Amino acid sequence: MLLKARTESDELLAMRSLNTRMQLTEKEKNHYLNLEKGYEGEVHFDSMAAESLQEERYIMNDLLLKMNNSYFQIDTLIISQGVIHLLDIKNFQGDCYLESDKLFSKKTNREYKNPVDQIKRSGILFSQLLQSLKYNYLVESFVIYINPEFTLYQAPMEQPFILPTQVNRFLTDMNNTPSKLNDGHKKLAQQLLSLHQTKNPFTTLPEYNYETVQKGIYCRECKSFQITKRMNDFVCGKCGAHEKIDLAIIRSVEEFKRLFPERKITTPNIYDWCRADINKKTISRALKKNYTLVGNTKAIFYQ
Repeated sequence: MLLKARTESDELLAMRSLNTRMQLTEKEKNHYLNLEKGYEGEVHFDSMAAESLQEERYIMNDLLLKMNNSYFQIDTLIISQGVIHLLDIKNFQGDCYLESDKLFSKKTNREYKNPVDQIKRSGILFSQLLQSLKYNYLVESFVIYINPEFTLYQAPMEQPFILPTQVNRFLTDMNNTPSKLNDGHKKLAQQLLSLHQTKNPFTTLPEYNYETVQKGIYCRECKSFQITKRMNDFVCGKCGAHEKIDLAIIRSVEEFKRLFPERKITTPNIYDWCRADINKKTISRALKKNYTLVGNTKAIFYQ
């Protein structure tokens, strides 16, 4: 049973917007592309797990927990009858090798962070969290390499790796292990959900401000700012995609909220942000329909 679905992180959504509205440095661009690729791999694993796991289990994705003032992230947590699995999903591509517990690219010899260190740390902190909650469950941690174009050389057998050719078998073996959940499992799952931290301290965004980012509504498909109004739609001059004007406004408002949470959502502010071939009445109507009006007279805004 899926208790916590996976969604794009605030960091990924913000980086998508900034990638469209400003010129990222090479380092910032690589960070953004890694976020996209990581999310793509996680979604792919979710699909495989949904098809394979039929026995009673609780599945929670993207958990951010805190123990002893230390934060730790879990890509996928699966509660079964006799064991809790902590899974770190990696969408690495290409050939890598391990040497003295260090991970290197075979092509460039560049060193990467060994994900085993992260999953071991998460496992230790999670076990401490279970003890503090008075639970005694077996915890098993694994790094899942999901990309079929990835190869890892010199991987010791005792390391908690699930390589691309092993993922299906890993899920099949898990599903073939009978699992019946009780009230104790349910209580634990509810507690973990309540302990999930919504503010991620690991978020890394480039420096930006309202004055320097590009304003306007862009095409939701190809990200082009070449849109024109046609009846009740915006039409992209580059790819031809259509989008209802109200939906495009709300999409832009949500982007505005995410990038500039300190700025109030008002008709003049959103009019300036959208900078499209629409009048303030159209924007005001969309705001009234989709948000709650706060304040009165000159101090009104939406939330």
